[in-house]
Amino acid sequence: MTSIKIHPDQIYIDGLANNDSAIIQSIYKKFVPKVIHYVRNNSGDEDQAQDVVQEIMILLFNQAKAKKLQLTCPFDAYFFLLCKRKWLNEIKKSSNKGVTIDDDSPSMDEPTEEMLTETELFDEKQKLFDTMFLKLGDKCQELLKLSFTIKSMEEVAEKLNVTYGYVRKKKSLCIGQLTQWIQETNRFKSLKNT
Repeated sequence: MTSIKIHPDQIYIDGLANNDSAIIQSIYKKFVPKVIHYVRNNSGDEDQAQDVVQEIMILLFNQAKAKKLQLTCPFDAYFFLLCKRKWLNEIKKSSNKGVTIDDDSPSMDEPTEEMLTETELFDEKQKLFDTMFLKLGDKCQELLKLSFTIKSMEEVAEKLNVTYGYVRKKKSLCIGQLTQWIQETNRFKSLKNT
């Protein structure tokens, strides 16, 4: 079994996870102009390009924070391909017309394709979780948000001004409900099979 060789550009992913403003500025300076150029040449404008970049940055931030992104290719290629796919999906959604693509980008290698698929799958799972999370009652949402950020359940109980036993039981019930709703969706079933 071969080990995965992490690309030196992993610094961009780690920088996003740590909300490092120097890294984020570097990404905007080095990689975003290429995306803007691409979107402009493919039926879009600068605002639309910035929207695509913003969505991909949030996706990468979430994936980096979840420690689920190990970069095995140059960040430039990965970032550009994510933005490109996002833009093409936006065009598809907004029109039924055929799309002319100005594609002068290098072809994808297998690890890059695999990483893109993993990131898109992560995004789909995150959207499903977020949708189902919003169905929970306010108390469940508050309890789970606190338990995601505060590791000690004693502190969560103190913050909510309830007992430790109540917090543990309520958290278990909330997670159980959330899990059930997620697993009952067709989206979950299709994501599970990919």
